[in-house]
Amino acid sequence: MTRMMKVILFAPLAIVAFAVFIAIGGGVVMLLWNWLVPTIFGWPVITFWQALGLLALCRILFGGVGMRGGGPRRRMADRCQPMTPEEREKFRERLRARWGFGPSTTGSGAQ
Repeated sequence: MTRMMKVILFAPLAIVAFAVFIAIGGGVVMLLWNWLVPTIFGWPVITFWQALGLLALCRILFGGVGMRGGGPRRRMADRCQPMTPEEREKFRERLRARWGFGPSTTGSGAQ
């Protein structure tokens, strides 16, 4: 089979799979919203299309599922890779101090 034939056969399958994925996602959001939110907060029940809109809004605001190579952890690992072990430990200490976790429990000072 040539590459073009594979693309021609795969493209419709990919489109159908994407549509099914979106439909299932919208249905799950709608069911969860309608099960929890009206009971807990007294907000109205939503339709399937409103659930899809909510899903799209969350994707825009929060990122969600994407092909960005691992997210924040991966970007942090890429940043820390050129550092020496001492620089990494200083960086970790600064992060712990900034976020209120106190001194490190690993390294030379802990027993």
